[in-house]
Amino acid sequence: MKRVLVTGAGGQLAIELERWAPESARVVSLGIDRLDIASAAQIDAAFAEFRPEVVFNAAAYTAVDLAEQEAGVADRVNHVAVEALRRACDAFGARLVQVSTDYVFDGLSGRPYQAGDETNPLSVYGRTKRNGEIAALRSPDSLVVRTAWLYGAHGKNFMRTMVRLMLERDEVRVVADQIGTPTHAAGLARALWMLEDRGATGIHHWTDAGVGSWYDFAVAIREEAAAIGLGTERARVTPIRTADYPTPARRPPMSVLSKDATWAMLGAPAPHWRDGLREVLSEFMATTHANAAGTPTKGAR
Repeated sequence: MKRVLVTGAGGQLAIELERWAPESARVVSLGIDRLDIASAAQIDAAFAEFRPEVVFNAAAYTAVDLAEQEAGVADRVNHVAVEALRRACDAFGARLVQVSTDYVFDGLSGRPYQAGDETNPLSVYGRTKRNGEIAALRSPDSLVVRTAWLYGAHGKNFMRTMVRLMLERDEVRVVADQIGTPTHAAGLARALWMLEDRGATGIHHWTDAGVGSWYDFAVAIREEAAAIGLGTERARVTPIRTADYPTPARRPPMSVLSKDATWAMLGAPAPHWRDGLREVLSEFMATTHANAAGTPTKGAR
């Protein structure tokens, strides 16, 4: 049975990696309370105890705007820690699977980005994630998977924020001139397990199929959540420009990733992002109702 270490326990991706682990994997998932990946000493201790054969790094600094003020912290988690994980993997004969982002691109190409395209991140977050890619790829066995606009039934993400705001407000204003692809965490987790099983190395792209703006995503959330009785139908979704909602970090205006090569390797494309949204909202509703009824719920089987 393959020994697998998952970092970032409790986060939306780590939850799904545990949940969709194959029977052939023995998974240990560690959160920051037991494994702070910014601590080389804690990494060494975890590797010595669990001796993993594969490491999925689902821990990251993802506060895109705050990273502009906390560049050192973001770099320590998204870059320096990845270097330490990769070194430990090399020392123990393990394989590193590093998750990266569409924000390593500037979004100015006007076409979906191939895995081998030149990067040009616009933000501290994007630069630290790109540096993390470089650190991981110093080992020829490493796998880097770029994804985009990740969300799930658990954790802090755009979908959950939109549902909450739509229940609290009559109107939500959402940027309509940033284009990408929403990606549900369960689908990404399943893809990561398949890619690892096939021995994939280097850089791969994985998101759900289709494209849309943040506004399109919000409208879909409103419609699909209303359809299953979450009560979002009373809120209006109003499109705005990026210039109307200035943020500390610059975002790429069009960061769609090309997944053709990855889909070919796995033998099938990803579902359309709206199908993924329905899957996540159904789980979110079931979890919300269970919590309201006082029924214990778990994010991992």
